[in-house]
Amino acid sequence: MFSGIIEEVGTVQSFDGATLVVVADRVLDDLKVSESIMVAGACLTVVNTSVTTFTVETVPETLDRTNFGDLKPGTHVNLERALRYGDRVGGHMVQGHVDGVGTVRSIVVDGNSRVIVFTAPENIIENVVEKGFIAVDGTSLTIVGRNADSFSVAIIPFTFDKTTFGERSEGSSVNLETDVTAKYVANLISPYRAELEKDGARINPK
Repeated sequence: MFSGIIEEVGTVQSFDGATLVVVADRVLDDLKVSESIMVAGACLTVVNTSVTTFTVETVPETLDRTNFGDLKPGTHVNLERALRYGDRVGGHMVQGHVDGVGTVRSIVVDGNSRVIVFTAPENIIENVVEKGFIAVDGTSLTIVGRNADSFSVAIIPFTFDKTTFGERSEGSSVNLETDVTAKYVANLISPYRAELEKDGARINPK
């Protein structure tokens, strides 16, 4: 489990489609083999460490759900070690189980913040709620707006500078994970969805 508070930005050293080696610094302090680490929003198991790198392995499901197919040497990735019991949770509870890939539609400067609009698949949008949480490339963010096929977030300068958001532009792909509570609620009401919609309930207002 993670909090969505990025500890540092690492650099991909190599990725062959299965084994990923990342150059890092801070997260290596007490990182051990078999522990979990979040890389660009995806929870992965550490299989090796060195003085300057750690190694994780991916599976086809990882590649199907994420933008890891775009990773290459030199790519920067957000990193966060797993939470310890008793740690402060400065963001929200992030599983590191990516739901799918979104795309940057626009980035607009608004005062000292940047408002970024992302398009996303329907299965993600239906679990997005204004003022709720979402993890974008592993970063815990508050949703400030939602439409039928997109949502927006406002990013403060510190987050923009200390994560990979500073490298994003229109068309960039990002890994998305919606709040797990929303997914559980959606699953619980799914057997009754058709009946509720027939009765005029607004299950998924646009």
